[in-house]
Amino acid sequence: MGAVVRGRSAIAHPGAWVVALVSALTGGCVVGPDYHPPSPPTVTSYTVAPQPLRTVATDDVTGGLSQRLSMDQAIAADWWTLFHSDALNHLVSVALNASPTMMQARAKLEQAQEDYRAQVGSTQYPQVDATLSTTREKLDLQSFGLTSVPKAGPFTLYNAAVGVSYSLDLFGSNRRELEAMHAEVDYQRFEWEAARLSLAANVVTAAIREASLREQMEITQRLIDSQEQQLTIAKERYRLGGVAQLDVKTEQAQAALMRASLPPLKKALSQTRHQLAVYLGQPPSSISSIPETHLQELRLPTVLPLSLPSSLARQRPDIRAAEALLHQASANVGVATANLYPKITLSASVGSQAITAGQLFGGGSEVWNAGASLMQPIFHGGELRAKRRSAVAVYDQASAAYQQIVLLGLQNVADVMRALENDANTLHELADASVQTREAYQITLEQRKIGGVSELALLDAQRQYLKASLQQVQATADRYADSASLLQALGGGWWNDATIDTAHPKKTP
Repeated sequence: MGAVVRGRSAIAHPGAWVVALVSALTGGCVVGPDYHPPSPPTVTSYTVAPQPLRTVATDDVTGGLSQRLSMDQAIAADWWTLFHSDALNHLVSVALNASPTMMQARAKLEQAQEDYRAQVGSTQYPQVDATLSTTREKLDLQSFGLTSVPKAGPFTLYNAAVGVSYSLDLFGSNRRELEAMHAEVDYQRFEWEAARLSLAANVVTAAIREASLREQMEITQRLIDSQEQQLTIAKERYRLGGVAQLDVKTEQAQAALMRASLPPLKKALSQTRHQLAVYLGQPPSSISSIPETHLQELRLPTVLPLSLPSSLARQRPDIRAAEALLHQASANVGVATANLYPKITLSASVGSQAITAGQLFGGGSEVWNAGASLMQPIFHGGELRAKRRSAVAVYDQASAAYQQIVLLGLQNVADVMRALENDANTLHELADASVQTREAYQITLEQRKIGGVSELALLDAQRQYLKASLQQVQATADRYADSASLLQALGGGWWNDATIDTAHPKKTP
């Protein structure tokens, strides 16, 4: 027997529980709403304007390839291997095995599983307990009106019994509680998957950032060297009277500003390495043992998977976790509804009782009892109905939260898709700028060899080329990071991992 979440409960009608009791005894019923998964998103695209399925390409060999979005491409469970970096693969593997975050998520899942098993044992099977006791007693028989019987001295009473009790789940209260606890297990399982996906993405992003910072530091140092050379030339020209002191001060300021740009990069690199160590379950002092990543060792995934919006809700673990909470809230409405109906408990015990230990299991010492109890709520000051309305409100909250998380998931994918498109366009322009400034530098270098231009002109051409290269490195790293973000936004392919049993999560092979 099912009931809707909203509307009047059947218990509101006088005598209705009697009809429900008869129905339960004859066929059984489960009150409360029967859960049905929410419908998937009905939209067919993530963005308003059609998303190009192929990005622009450049002639540059580093990160300049075109990327194609494919609906037919499956999302690999080990999606980070698409970057073809052994160092990156090693970092992710270590993190998934050693991170305290994963240990905590595994422990929470195991706790939920054991709580569910405990609830199954306590509700689906009779409770059988054995007791053995001894008490020292003294009775005053005169208090019972037996004045003619001599006073009895103190005696010892021995008891041994086996008791059995079982609550009939007439209206599905126990079954709804089990349903809610099973939904909690699902929630923790998807939270574990979400933690695994988030940790892998964080490691990949940190490794890409580290590689980018190393490249930026190298180019920045070359810019500093170039600026220092120009300052040296300005000082020599000032000594010879060729320039004013103002020109020297200007060059000194430019050199100081250029030198000041290096410490923030060093700071960011150290912090990134420290964060990476924590992701790997290691203290920051152990960064010397963590492999370094370099941008030239990474390969841009040329084919990226893409899922329909209707599939996203079944893929992203955060959405599945929100759905599990919605299922749990639905089951709890059933629990609150069942609490309005009668509860019947059966009990029985058999054993022996004697005043000496030797007589405890002898003939004539047997005792037994059997009984049943029925509890029907009559007046609780509106408590039970208020709790049911509260459970319905929790369900409404969970439903709204689920819808919000689905919308955020769609937004996440839409943002990353647009970012990939813009990354490719940006890199295309920067690659062109890099080519032009490199060619200009080469021409200036040749002219310098024959005395056609000054040393200052050559240094200026070199700096323009290095500045374009610096921007290109940053854009390349953004493209790598956004490629990883798309794979994360689509759910990370956890459902394609045949090596991991999510019901009994262990360390990643």
